[in-house]
Amino acid sequence: MLKKLKALLGGEKKLPEKLSQEDEQQILKEGTDSQRKQLAARKDARPEVLYFLADDSSPEVRRQIAGNPSTPPQADEKLKDDESEEVRAELARKIGRLVPGLEEGERTALRDKAISTLESLAQDQLPKVRAVIAEAIKSSDTVPKHIVDQLARDVEAIVCGPILQYSPLLNDDDLREIIAAGASGAALEAIAQRSFVSEEISGDIAASLEIPAIAALLTNHSAQIREDTLDKIIAQAENVEDLHKPVALRPHLSIRAMKRVAGFVASALVHAMMDQAGLEEAQAEDILDRVRDRLAGEKVGESEEAKLAKTALDYFQRGMLNDQFVVEQIEENRRELLVQCLAVMSDIPADTVRQIIHSKSGRAVAALAWKCELAMRTAYELQTKFALVPSAQLLVGKNGNKYPIDANELEWHLSYFLDQE
Repeated sequence: MLKKLKALLGGEKKLPEKLSQEDEQQILKEGTDSQRKQLAARKDARPEVLYFLADDSSPEVRRQIAGNPSTPPQADEKLKDDESEEVRAELARKIGRLVPGLEEGERTALRDKAISTLESLAQDQLPKVRAVIAEAIKSSDTVPKHIVDQLARDVEAIVCGPILQYSPLLNDDDLREIIAAGASGAALEAIAQRSFVSEEISGDIAASLEIPAIAALLTNHSAQIREDTLDKIIAQAENVEDLHKPVALRPHLSIRAMKRVAGFVASALVHAMMDQAGLEEAQAEDILDRVRDRLAGEKVGESEEAKLAKTALDYFQRGMLNDQFVVEQIEENRRELLVQCLAVMSDIPADTVRQIIHSKSGRAVAALAWKCELAMRTAYELQTKFALVPSAQLLVGKNGNKYPIDANELEWHLSYFLDQE
C-alpha cells in the first residue's frame, strides 16, 4: 500500500479510476495542488473529503469543489462567501442549475439549503456573480419569486436584463412597477423584447422616450401596441433617425400610419414598408406620390451641392463608383450625393439626372443606370428604392441581370431628357 501511495503522489499524472479512503486521505495530507484539484472534481469522492477541500488554500481546488454536484450543501454554504470571485461564480452556476430542478416538497432540506445559498449569491457584491445567477434562473418558474424580484430590480444591466426579458414569474404589475420606479434604458429594452408585451407595457415604454427600448418594441412582432401609442411613436420618430427603420418595418401598419411614415423616412424604407404590407397598386401609388412630391421639393443649397459634386468627382477619379457603392448610397439615403455620382458616371448634368429620377419611368431610370455602366440588378434597385417607379412601369431584368432592351432603345429613352437641356 505504501508503495502504491508513493507512486500515486510522485507525479502529476491523472488519478486512478478508483481511490480507496486511504488514497484520499494521503492525497489530502501530501498531494500536490494538481492532485487535490483532481480529487475535488471527482463525483465519487466522499462528502467529508469534498467538505474538507472547501477550505483548501488553492482557489482552483475550491473552484472545483464549488462546481462539483456531489459537494454537500454544508460545503456550498462555506463557499458562498469565498474570497475568490471565480469560486463564487462557479458555485452560482451550479446552484443556478440545481434550484430550478428541485420541486417543492421534494428533498426539502436540500432545497432549503440550496435556496439559502442562491439568495446569498443573488446579493453578491460582484455583478458578475449576480449575473451568473440571473442567467441560470431567467426562464424558471419554480425558483422563489422574491429572488427574481430582487434581480429584476438590480442596477446592473447584465443582471436585470435576462430576468426582465425572460422570467415567466414577472407579471404586468411587476413590470409596470419597475418601469415607474425609473428603470434604466437597458432594463426597458429587455422588457420590450419579452415574448409577449401587453398594450399597457408598450404604452409605458413608449412614454419613456428611450430610443433603443422603443426600437426594440417596434421590432418585437409579439408586442401589442395601441393605435394611439403608435401615433405618438411615429410623431417622435420623425425627428429620430434611429426609429425610421423600426417604425417603417413594423408589421400590420394601417394605411394612415404608412402615409405618415412615408412622409419622413428614406425612399428605400418606403419601398420595403409597402413590399412587406403587400398593398394594392392604387394604395401603393397614393403613398408613392406623396413621397415623390416630398423628394422633389428637397434640394440642398448651392454650396452643399458644389461640395457634393466635388466629392463625387473625387470618388470617380479614385475608381470608387461601382454597383456596390450605388446600392450602399441608396440604403443609406444619401440622395444628393448619389445624384452627383450618377451625373459624373453618366456624363449627364445633375439637374437632368434629377428629372430622370423623378420621371416615374422605369425605362428612363434603367437607361441612366446603363449609361453609368451599372448592372441591371442595380438598375432595378434604383428604380424601386430610389426613384420609386410605379410597379406597372418597372423594367425587370432579363435572365436575372441582363438589360431586357437593346442599347439603341436605352439611348432613345435618355435622349428625351437630353434634348430638353
